Amino acid sequence: MLDKKDFEELFRKEFRGMTLFAMRYVKDHDTAREIVQEVFLGIWEKREAIDADREVKTYISSSVRNRALNYLRDNKKFDKELLSMEGLMQDNNSPSDTSLEITELEERIEKAIEELPEKSREIFLLNRQGQLKYREIADMLNISVKTVETQMTRALKHMRISLKDYIHFMMIILRHGSG
Repeated sequence: MLDKKDFEELFRKEFRGMTLFAMRYVKDHDTAREIVQEVFLGIWEKREAIDADREVKTYISSSVRNRALNYLRDNKKFDKELLSMEGLMQDNNSPSDTSLEITELEERIEKAIEELPEKSREIFLLNRQGQLKYREIADMLNISVKTVETQMTRALKHMRISLKDYIHFMMIILRHGSG
């Protein structure tokens, strides 16, 4: 069981490093701090089941990583950036006939990302949302750059296949949006 003293010591020892670790994913200090605080809150709530003598740093880092990836997914940063880059985000001041289609496209992008195998999804999100280079991802995950390249190739192929039915729609919106 993890007592108050052990928890406080663990918090002081790991909080800063875990916040920096979370920032590598979310690129925002306040969000990273919030993620780490949530992880520690969860540890405190489950303290009776945690063995203070066992290595908890691995559990903490896995929890922080998972929460950071969930944050990226839940906030649809990739979807908004992609749609914005492609000129698909509607102007908030004017109603758009395509808002339903855009919502459907956003949902399909999110679904395609969720369909990726866990490792491919993690690498894809780190690259596209976290804007990390392949070398940075490889170093962070302790894998080779070649593995990152292979996983990204698979992820991008999956995204192309999953979103192929929306290419025509995106081209129509781009044509009308730029005219």
